[in-house]
Amino acid sequence: MTETQATPSASKPPLAEIGQVVGQAEAVLSKLLARVLAEAGTSRQDYLALQRLAALGGSAPREDYLADLSGWLDIDLWAAGELADRLSGSGLLAHDGPIVRFAPAGARLRERIASAAGVASRPLVAPIDPADLEVTIRTLRDLTARAGAVLRAEAGAVA
Repeated sequence: MTETQATPSASKPPLAEIGQVVGQAEAVLSKLLARVLAEAGTSRQDYLALQRLAALGGSAPREDYLADLSGWLDIDLWAAGELADRLSGSGLLAHDGPIVRFAPAGARLRERIASAAGVASRPLVAPIDPADLEVTIRTLRDLTARAGAVLRAEAGAVA
């Protein structure tokens, strides 16, 4: 069995195994994403900023978008504003008054990256049972939400 394969375990895998497996998956999938982003000529931070706008429905009040960027990218509001302004200046984002939305070039770039990422990841997930993928996605979303809640609670306790 290789390092990256999970070993059979009881009904609940130990916390250390979950952390190790998630960390290994994140590392190798990040490398694949880095290749896709390099081919698209965009940075990881710009890509993540586009993804965050998509997560907000493709448009959002600037204040909400900057707060979201700040939280998800772990940058201060000033840096989030500079990032949004840079993306606007490069024609990837547009403003309708206080609303930030995708400019046509930003929507095309995001679609091109998604398509290339799909080509890269399709062979990886094709042999996996769709029900197993659904459980994995649901579990990772739940872990992410719980970890986010812990971090927000800790940040609130410090403030």
